Amino acid sequence: MIPDVEGLLREAHLRVTRPRVAVLHALHENPHADTATVIQTVRGRHTSVSHQAVYDCLGALTDARLVRRIQPTGSVARYELQAGDNHHHAVCRQCGSITDVACAVGETPCLHASDPDGFAVDEAEVIYWGLCEPCRTAPHATTHTTTPTTPTSTDTDSTTAEGRR
Repeated sequence: MIPDVEGLLREAHLRVTRPRVAVLHALHENPHADTATVIQTVRGRHTSVSHQAVYDCLGALTDARLVRRIQPTGSVARYELQAGDNHHHAVCRQCGSITDVACAVGETPCLHASDPDGFAVDEAEVIYWGLCEPCRTAPHATTHTTTPTTPTSTDTDSTTAEGRR
């Protein structure tokens, strides 16, 4: 369980509600979860929480920077609790697994834009693509890799990509 979920919500100036607490717990149990996984986890414990309530919670928690929304190319939106630390992600082209990758330099941003034209860059979002260890060593592994398939209808999140922080 996440320590002091209610305190986190209050510090972010959000009301403490059962759906918000449930979504935070679901993300704690399922790092890089898609919306369908969050809904399934929340409704497994709280059957009265609607799909729309989960979508609304994910939006509010993302806006409050308690949750980070990532969406690798060709993938549905994923959510994680590890927000605001400028870490990056490695995505397996074969199975779609996502792994956290620490920032190489350890400060924000770890990349320098060549010519941001007056834009104040405060975060870099990097996604490394390749094959995870299980896919690389599996007997059926191939050397040809492709981008994961396009999003399925299980994730109907219409939220636009969050602003880079």
